[in-house]
Amino acid sequence: MLTIAALLLFLTGLAHSYLGERYILIRLFKRDNMPKLFGGTGFTTGTLRFVWHLLTLVWWGIAALVFLASGNQLETKTVLQVFSIIALVSGLFPIYFTRGRHLSWILFFAVATLLWLGSP
Repeated sequence: MLTIAALLLFLTGLAHSYLGERYILIRLFKRDNMPKLFGGTGFTTGTLRFVWHLLTLVWWGIAALVFLASGNQLETKTVLQVFSIIALVSGLFPIYFTRGRHLSWILFFAVATLLWLGSP
């Protein structure tokens, strides 16, 4: 049951990113009334895009933990390291999608480092 739940979480994340990008974000970004922050709409669209896909990343991390729990391979160290990796990749999203102008990457990298170093 846990393996099926993990697979469903993974597929939900995949569908969320693909369908959201194709049917929501692209159409939203074609509008001419997007807020112009930091001199244009690039920051706004980049922020919306990275936040949208961030949810998929979190679902995939939860799916990984559920899958590991299905095989009784889940320890505190594993949980902390999985969330550390999620935080690390989460920090890469604003760097890529907003060219680092959205400063959340600093906090994500700090959390990633602390979780990894704090795992027993």
